[in-house]
Amino acid sequence: MAESSKEELVQLIKKFGAYITIKMSNLFSFSLHNLDSRSVGALAGFAVAIVFTWRLLRSPGGPQRRQPKRQAPTPSSSGVSTHSSATLVPSGVCSSSDDSRAQNVVDEFFQPVKPTLGQIVRQKLSEGRKVTCRLLGVILEESSPEEIQKQATVRSSVLEVLLEITKFCDLYLMERVLDDESERKVLLALEDAGVFTSGGLVKDKVLFCSTENGRSSFVRQLEPDWHIDTNPEITSQLARFIKYQLHISPIRPERTAPNVFSSPSLEQFFGCV
Repeated sequence: MAESSKEELVQLIKKFGAYITIKMSNLFSFSLHNLDSRSVGALAGFAVAIVFTWRLLRSPGGPQRRQPKRQAPTPSSSGVSTHSSATLVPSGVCSSSDDSRAQNVVDEFFQPVKPTLGQIVRQKLSEGRKVTCRLLGVILEESSPEEIQKQATVRSSVLEVLLEITKFCDLYLMERVLDDESERKVLLALEDAGVFTSGGLVKDKVLFCSTENGRSSFVRQLEPDWHIDTNPEITSQLARFIKYQLHISPIRPERTAPNVFSSPSLEQFFGCV
C-alpha cells in the first residue's frame, strides 16, 4: 500500500510538472507589461515545495539501525588483548621520552649565558678607562724590592686578567725599585710573559720610583678611575682623590672607605679562581 501511494504521488508530480511547463511557456509568450508578478511568485514557491517533498521521498525511511557495542574481550582472547596493550605502552613511553627531550632543549635554550672574562672585567671596573696598578704582590710573584734585585717573575694566573684590562683600559704599571738592574729584570719578565706583544701595554707605561710616596705621586698625576695596590697606607692616602681602589691583601681588612675594595688577589676579584 505504501508503494502504491508513492507511485500515485510520483505520477501527480509529473503531471503537475508538465502543467507548470505549459504555464511558464505561456507566460513568457506575453509581453513584459502583461505579466502577473504575484502569479509567478506563487508558482515558483509551489515548485520549490514540490522539490523538497521529492527529496524527502527519496531519502531512506525509518530509523537507522544502531550498531552493536563492542564487547569486552573474553578470557579466550587474552593473547590478543596482551598484544594490544603491548603496542600501546611503547607509545606512552615514546611520548614521555619526546616530551623530556623537548624540555631539555627548551632548558638549554633559555639557560643563562655565562659572561666572558672581558665582560666581567668591564663590569667590575664600572667601565673605567684608566687603571694604575702596583707590580709587587699583584702582577709579580715577589713582594719586596729586595726580592726583585735577584729575580722578577710574572704570576701566570694573573696574566689573562692583565691582558683583558689592557684591551679596555689605559693601564699603567708602577713599582718602587732599589736600582736600575731591578728595572731591567722587571721589564724583561713582562716582555717574556707577552704583556707587550699580546696586550695594549707598552714599556713607556711601566713606571719606576725610589720611594712609596713617589708611587702615590704617580697615581695622583695620572688621575685614574681605578688604582690597585697592596699598601693600605697608599690606598688610604689616595681615597680622597681616586674614584675606586682595589686593595690586594691575603687577609681581608676592614673597609676603610666606600670606594676601596679588597681581595686576596687580582684574579679572585675578577672571579678567575
